[in-house]
Amino acid sequence: MECIKIKKLILASAIAAIAANSATAATIYEDKGLTFKIKGDWQVQLRDNASKTKDAEVEFDDLEIKNSIIYDLGNGLTAYGQLDFGFKKAAEDEIDGDQLEEAYLGLKSHGVSVQVGKMDNAADDFGVENAKENALGDDVFDEFGSVDGDDVIRFDADFDVAHVAISHELEADGEKSENGESTEIYVEGGFDAITLGAAYQTLKATPTSSSVDIWGVSASYDAGFAEFGVDYGVSDQGGSNNDVAMTNLVATFKASKTTKIAVGYVEHDYDAANSDEDAIYANVVYKFPAQKNVSVFAEITNRDDDAGTDYELDVLAGMRIKF
Repeated sequence: MECIKIKKLILASAIAAIAANSATAATIYEDKGLTFKIKGDWQVQLRDNASKTKDAEVEFDDLEIKNSIIYDLGNGLTAYGQLDFGFKKAAEDEIDGDQLEEAYLGLKSHGVSVQVGKMDNAADDFGVENAKENALGDDVFDEFGSVDGDDVIRFDADFDVAHVAISHELEADGEKSENGESTEIYVEGGFDAITLGAAYQTLKATPTSSSVDIWGVSASYDAGFAEFGVDYGVSDQGGSNNDVAMTNLVATFKASKTTKIAVGYVEHDYDAANSDEDAIYANVVYKFPAQKNVSVFAEITNRDDDAGTDYELDVLAGMRIKF
């Protein structure tokens, strides 16, 4: 009987991965305190980026299959596991097959969770940027720090008015996963229509490199007709003249129930001379009324720098399906 159940589970998972069309994560199996869910996020776009030396191409961002296992252990305690695969690099002929995106196990009880494995760290929660593709990075941690790791221990806690996340990437010296060490903390809280956030990271990109300290603060305001956000962060390169401050400004407007328009500005302000750069972007996203997880979008970005680089407009259009 157990063998039959396993075969049915594998078959259902395969079918869902290929042809799922539900509006939310598909629950593949649920019985005796065990729940198995599968989610997908597929985005394909035609893009002509800002470089004059590159032609237009089809880009994939992202092609992901996400698998979640949840066990109810009773008394408010939950055990869970996540196994996510990405196919973006395979689609762009960079690698063969799939790429493991996340793989971790965790325990959660009354709004407090601890998880261990390959995952995003706490710094990944920071930022307000709302571009489809941003050559200057999503935020100061994404561009100049680290937002994920292979040997991560992460702690999350939800309180009435705030969320706290703390993570640590083990150095794993001498192991195959040896790729640096970092510690992060992110705190977010809000009241009424205002949300505030703050993050800090100390990072050694390799076991022999110098430590880098990065911090950032953010604020967003929901005005009803539009949402406004700003984040500001600084990467301290340990006394060199390569320190950089990064600013994000964004406004998102509801043109209709199915259409959103975002306009944003991104800036890198370096200590070094003639290194500053910035970008202005605007995009529009249309979600089909019958299925909100199916959308089409378009974006245009103008990039500039103090070095006098001759950029073209970055133009893209694409489609996204989630389940």
